[in-house]
Amino acid sequence: MGEKEAVLETQGRLIVDLSRLKEGGELFEGETSAEILDLEDKEELVQPAGGIAYKLQVESLGNELLVRGELRQNFICVCSFCNETFNLEVKEGRFVESYEINDEFAFLDLTNEIREVIILDLPAHPRCSEACLGLCPECGANLNKGGCECKTDHGDDRWSALNILD
Repeated sequence: MGEKEAVLETQGRLIVDLSRLKEGGELFEGETSAEILDLEDKEELVQPAGGIAYKLQVESLGNELLVRGELRQNFICVCSFCNETFNLEVKEGRFVESYEINDEFAFLDLTNEIREVIILDLPAHPRCSEACLGLCPECGANLNKGGCECKTDHGDDRWSALNILD
């Protein structure tokens, strides 16, 4: 990045240098580092595939800084239904944040806000597709790849006496 740009990326963080922000605002595009996501509690199911891509319009409106735009993050996930690996893209197309600023502020770090938006958009139980059939509860076979030989009819046991009539 050039020396005169108002967005600094320090250790993968997204920081706005308010003193260099152009009159009328600026559009900033780039990507943070993947380390800012810090997904220790989800490490087994979700891994970032790169940093958070951003395209943000940043403008000063008196004593307010308005930030709006798009965020995008790719993940490598393990499906919680079938245990297969798949790619997931989390997008936030309407990111909007407002910050109160004054002459004491030289820099504004946007990293925590964009991180929070992406993490909150992650599914609690990643699923490779809505149609995923998961694993057989008896033998563990992936039902998306075909059936299994297990008898999976666990219907109402009160009617099981009628099964001998087949």
